[in-house]
Amino acid sequence: MAEPASYNAAIDLLSSNIKRGRGDKTAYVDAAGHHSFAKLDQLSNRAANALRRAGLQPGDRITLCMFDSFELPVVFLGAIKAGIIPVPLNTLLTSRDYSYILNDCGARALFVSPPLLPQFADFLEADSNDVAVIVDGAHKDDCGHALLNDFIAAGGDAFEAVRTAAGDMCFWLYTSGTTGRPKGVVHVHSSLMSTARQYARPVLGIGDSDMIYSAAKFFFAYGLGNQLTFPLATGAAAVLLAGPPTPEAVCEIIREQKPTVFFGVPTLYAMLLASDLLPGPDEHNLRVCVSAGEALPAELLTRWKKRMGVEILDGIGSTEMLHIFLSNRSGQVKLNSTGKAVDGYEARLVDDDGQPVAVGELGSLEVAGPTSATMYWNQPERSSATFRGRWTRTGDQYHVDEEGFFIFGGRSDDMLKVGGIFVSPFEVESALVEHDAVMEAAVVGQADQDELIKPKAFVVLHSGVDSSAELADELKKFVKTRLAGYKYPRWIEFTDELPKTATGKIQRFKLRD
Repeated sequence: MAEPASYNAAIDLLSSNIKRGRGDKTAYVDAAGHHSFAKLDQLSNRAANALRRAGLQPGDRITLCMFDSFELPVVFLGAIKAGIIPVPLNTLLTSRDYSYILNDCGARALFVSPPLLPQFADFLEADSNDVAVIVDGAHKDDCGHALLNDFIAAGGDAFEAVRTAAGDMCFWLYTSGTTGRPKGVVHVHSSLMSTARQYARPVLGIGDSDMIYSAAKFFFAYGLGNQLTFPLATGAAAVLLAGPPTPEAVCEIIREQKPTVFFGVPTLYAMLLASDLLPGPDEHNLRVCVSAGEALPAELLTRWKKRMGVEILDGIGSTEMLHIFLSNRSGQVKLNSTGKAVDGYEARLVDDDGQPVAVGELGSLEVAGPTSATMYWNQPERSSATFRGRWTRTGDQYHVDEEGFFIFGGRSDDMLKVGGIFVSPFEVESALVEHDAVMEAAVVGQADQDELIKPKAFVVLHSGVDSSAELADELKKFVKTRLAGYKYPRWIEFTDELPKTATGKIQRFKLRD
């Protein structure tokens, strides 16, 4: 059998820009200034050399818990050149989450921004830990860990990429599970460029004259495509924001950096409209805006277009499929719909027996396409339940209207999407019942004033404990001390009992009703 042709995603993404004379063109803008494609290529070579010099071998995993800056794509691409598997981590997780993930993926190294280092203290103090730690940015020289600038500086400018194939393991992303246990989603080399070929170029028309800003961070599948794959595949530039995408920070970028393509989530669009900080239609360069992560209410889209003069293209992607596979198109936006399948993808709706449903009927969304992950690491049962031949089960319910547009109908499981991030009701419930006053809890999604879903908790208190607004506030703060901040319940309703089945399972659908 012939050996597969050599293909390395990092080389493919970078080489075309150098060959087309874009070496001196800006690839990224961050707090430190402008960085060219040639600089990115050079420093990623140094990172690859440094990783190999540190003893890492092809197939080893490194974790990247870093705020968005130029150094993040440098390390990510350098690892891929060296055949090493980069695993970007959500910067909003807890110490317990990080310990689980680093153990699960068998990380050999951790690249981390200084403010996040304390979150890894418990893991790093374990006797069995032998993970190398490289700290990004300014930090005390006596921190006890290598500094990223020093780590990379000693590497040579030239590096011959490790021979890999298009179907080889390339990078992982972690996504929440239905019980709160993260799942390592394994992607191959060919998937990165495929997202640009299928979506960035034909749907968004991104080219080398564009400036991209994504509020979704690098560690999201959505943000990874927006901030890494799309600019490198098209020669566009991208703005990186290290801090949170507050309305003040986002509006400053829109005014000062003049991006032409903006990627957000419905919660952020609502915040921006409520802030009254947005520039007028003649004070920005936006030509297309994209929304994903949760369903976009029609009212938000209408208000945004009226305020900014630009429509929002709502779509849906997933960590398992890497980026958007259903989308509206410019000039063909249908309110309250997620659009139609992106070219190169197939989408179908099936019932509980796996049979196709009729037009207008609710069914489970399954998708097939070139960017599907291969598995969940170390979780064969969940892998076989999600990756079914060429079809990937999304866990979303949809129906298709007479014009072929997909209309979101909720989740097949009890998972919530909050600000574009999955939240497990079970995880929030488990945190609540750790409080001495709480006997039982059930969490469901409830729409806020912008029709966006947030967690709501129904709480049964122990005998003798009185409900009060003060206790509700205390419980919210209690959850925040145990889980990532975005997971806390926005509302708490005290109740005498929870609806249950005959076998004692909580009937969350009754609470939603």
